[in-house]
Amino acid sequence: MSSIDEREIQAIIERVKGRLDRAGSAEGLQAQGDLDEISDLELGDGIFPTIDQAVAAATRAQRQYQRIGLGGRYAVIDAIRASMLEEAERLAHMAHQETGLGRPEDKLIKNRLVATKSPGPEDLEPQAVTGDAGMMVTEWAPFGVVGAITPTTNPTSTIINNTIAVISAGNACVFNVHPNAKKVSAENIRLLNRAIVSAGGPPNLVTAIPTPTIASAQELMHHPDVRVLLVTGGPAVVREALKTDKRAIAAGPGNPPAVVDETAEIQNAARSIVAGASFDNNVICTDEKTTIAVDSIADRLVQEMGKAGAYVLKEHELRKLERVIFDELGPPNKPGVINRAWIGKSAAAILAEIGVQVDTNEIRLVVAEVPNEHSLVWTEQMMPVMPVTRVQSIDQAIDLAVKSEHGFRHTASIHSTNVERITRMAVAMNCSIFVANSSNFAGLGEGGEGFTSFSIASPTGDGLTRPRTFSRERRVTVVGALRIV
Repeated sequence: MSSIDEREIQAIIERVKGRLDRAGSAEGLQAQGDLDEISDLELGDGIFPTIDQAVAAATRAQRQYQRIGLGGRYAVIDAIRASMLEEAERLAHMAHQETGLGRPEDKLIKNRLVATKSPGPEDLEPQAVTGDAGMMVTEWAPFGVVGAITPTTNPTSTIINNTIAVISAGNACVFNVHPNAKKVSAENIRLLNRAIVSAGGPPNLVTAIPTPTIASAQELMHHPDVRVLLVTGGPAVVREALKTDKRAIAAGPGNPPAVVDETAEIQNAARSIVAGASFDNNVICTDEKTTIAVDSIADRLVQEMGKAGAYVLKEHELRKLERVIFDELGPPNKPGVINRAWIGKSAAAILAEIGVQVDTNEIRLVVAEVPNEHSLVWTEQMMPVMPVTRVQSIDQAIDLAVKSEHGFRHTASIHSTNVERITRMAVAMNCSIFVANSSNFAGLGEGGEGFTSFSIASPTGDGLTRPRTFSRERRVTVVGALRIV
């Protein structure tokens, strides 16, 4: 957290939550109005017509930013946090309206989370070592301009989180956002720039173009004045970033398994998995994608999931569902091809397509009991459909979890009261995020301890990105002096 007053943050959060509770669909209509008013070509407040102009402006801004000092950085980050909390609700509804993905109430939680728990300049605490030979100090220096690629699944939360991390480290940031979220992303960047300037920071420290494309993303990734790349997206854009000659920080795919053994608190496990797997309709890469249950408790687990807000499919309904959400079922123990039209849609909408009518507020998740080899177990479907598959023992559960996660080393979880098993699975998964006995979003700091990040850079080994991720380590050594004891 930054130095922003905790009571001020909480007051803003309560006002935002209160408006969401009272307004509901009215806020959605306002968000649609906001989107309609934004032109695809509107410039200013960090939005430039070309990538080259956006990079040039950010380069100038970064040089100016260096002159305001560390205290200036704290003031800028405090202003961003306050502004993003104030705008969190509107941005959540705009993102939902433009992309058609997820739930606005969950997007509000994500925006609030990144505004309050993304690390700021305090992450750059210097290290000093003194001894008989003298003194050594390590400090963290900026790279310059960071080029960032953001997804349609978490457009505003990723932009807010990336901005706080990148500029806390003293850099500027140029975004190439996902074309399906270009309007809300541009508005988010305008708001960030206004907050920065209001705190004494330079204009255009965060920039973008209004009409992003694959070509503009490639131009940004290969631009000579961009020092570092931060890519949050699918395998194709990650591969493209890794081909460049730049330092690339890449957040790739995941297929997080949730293991439940016979020692687990079953009711808590069921509630946690339903809450986590249905969060923002499962569009977050950290969300639970597969449940692997020891057979002796599987029946009870499924029953409790039904009580916790899940609809449990019958066998004939599963066959119908397969035809809806898959363009192609994979062979045994292999991923299938998801019908992208259903990514991020609600459980109620998916069920309605197979003739099952449910209340969208009561049913948040579809549960399908399937064999181990079924495509649902092996596919990152990114929709609120949870396969539950059975194994005979914890050893088999961990083995299947490792294999079905495909070595992405992204996220995994376990529900168990056996410390040895928790430890064994954590070691076997070797993931960036591992959660025990809660929803996976606890690993992002929502209901759990620690800072948050919406760029989980598992492919490049950086893990949860933070200001240090975007910093150069610099050391000064003074031999024979400056030890004062």
